Amino acid sequence: MAAASITFLSCNQKLFLSRNVASSTKMASLFFGNRTISSIIRCAQSSAQTKTPLHRSNVIEILEQRGLVDSITSPNLRASCSSQTLKVYCGFDPTAESLHLGNLLGLIVLSWFRRCGHKAVPLIGGATARIGDPSGKSLERPELDLETLEKNTIGITNTIATILNRSTPDVVDDDDSFVVLNNYDWWKEFKLLDFLKKVGKYARVGTMMAKESVKKRLESEQGMSYTEFTYQLLQGYDFLYLFENEGVNVQLGGSDQWGNITAGTELIRKILQTDGAYGLTFPLLLKSDGTKFGKSEDGAIWLSPAMLSPYKFYQYFFSVLDSDVVRFLKILTFLDMNVIMGLEAQMKNPGYVPNTAQRRLAEEVTRFVHGQEGLDEALKATEALRPGAETKLDWKTIEGIAQDVPSCSLSYDEVLNLSLVDLSISTGLLESKSAARRLLKQGGLYLNNNRVDSEVKRIEAEDIVDGKVLLLSAGKKNKVVVRIS
Repeated sequence: MAAASITFLSCNQKLFLSRNVASSTKMASLFFGNRTISSIIRCAQSSAQTKTPLHRSNVIEILEQRGLVDSITSPNLRASCSSQTLKVYCGFDPTAESLHLGNLLGLIVLSWFRRCGHKAVPLIGGATARIGDPSGKSLERPELDLETLEKNTIGITNTIATILNRSTPDVVDDDDSFVVLNNYDWWKEFKLLDFLKKVGKYARVGTMMAKESVKKRLESEQGMSYTEFTYQLLQGYDFLYLFENEGVNVQLGGSDQWGNITAGTELIRKILQTDGAYGLTFPLLLKSDGTKFGKSEDGAIWLSPAMLSPYKFYQYFFSVLDSDVVRFLKILTFLDMNVIMGLEAQMKNPGYVPNTAQRRLAEEVTRFVHGQEGLDEALKATEALRPGAETKLDWKTIEGIAQDVPSCSLSYDEVLNLSLVDLSISTGLLESKSAARRLLKQGGLYLNNNRVDSEVKRIEAEDIVDGKVLLLSAGKKNKVVVRIS
């Protein structure tokens, strides 16, 4: 079993996953027995809190206005959005313990459907993750062991349920608000011969070969395995199963998922001899220069606070370029378009305060992913870490950002009465005494956010914050946390 679990809370017909991940999966097994841990999580709202959703604003029109539609499989989807309550699903393969920024658009589009009165079905790919989606990949994904898959499933289920549970505060339906499913539940008993008989005979090899994800891989030196080649049929059958058994009408995905999505709509049309299944793709999250948005120097931008602090998450969006910020406000937030256009107009005015739009983007996205508590944590750390800030530092605030900046541990005796110049060198903040003295003269060396002007400054007992830590800063960006042991 994976060394992770989830705390489940239940009240007023609301069952959701807490942000805290415990130390084992034993607790989860008490709730789910022999079923896959994240197989079904239904989140219904208390009737006492019922409010009116944006029902029936046409969600397709809203998404198009914000630049969140790449393609749809049928124009009939637009009419269906206004005339009926749809069930919409988006898949998330548990290939890591947390979702990352590339998955965020899926959660945002699901949330827009919920805000317009429809129902969301996030699907965990407990089965498909064992195969690996070749879309957008130049190499076959490494195989994951079962323990890792279980741990990843718990992690991303927790993230999805936590975000969606608070993503539509003004929208409450009279039925399930959303349900999280796991496709391993229907694949684990599906025999190969049954699959070939039920699904395989309706799949045309020529059509499968023509998919863009397949063509690219076949043209590459590495080629494609039969296992990866069948992925589109597995995802296609997921849509068929959900359409037939859960009443799901729409599948969402990034533009690279078009081939997999249309595989599903085709299977439904051929096997069930019916229409009414739709696909919608949204653009991939790219910067204005065409490169992928969601990577930093340290790697992926994770959505789980256990893998990336709310502070660092906030800072990533605060550093967005002016050329990208308005588009990201449209696709990554739920701000009214008039508010976004107002920010865009401000950016063109002479009196515009730099990064005002970036600050709003960072606040909105951080609140969506980490909640108000996470945003408050990020804002407090941001203010506290600003050299010269008047905010009084405490050791908890400094420890909260220790994972995001270099840190070291020194004994109390090593630090007390040591010159700040020597401490800056021994901690790795600066390379030499001459560099430290030069920075002192320029007014760029800080101790606990207070500028130090004297070369003879030595560390005193009262400098050690709560007797536990020191914060050294060289300019605005280079910092070191010193833990006192």
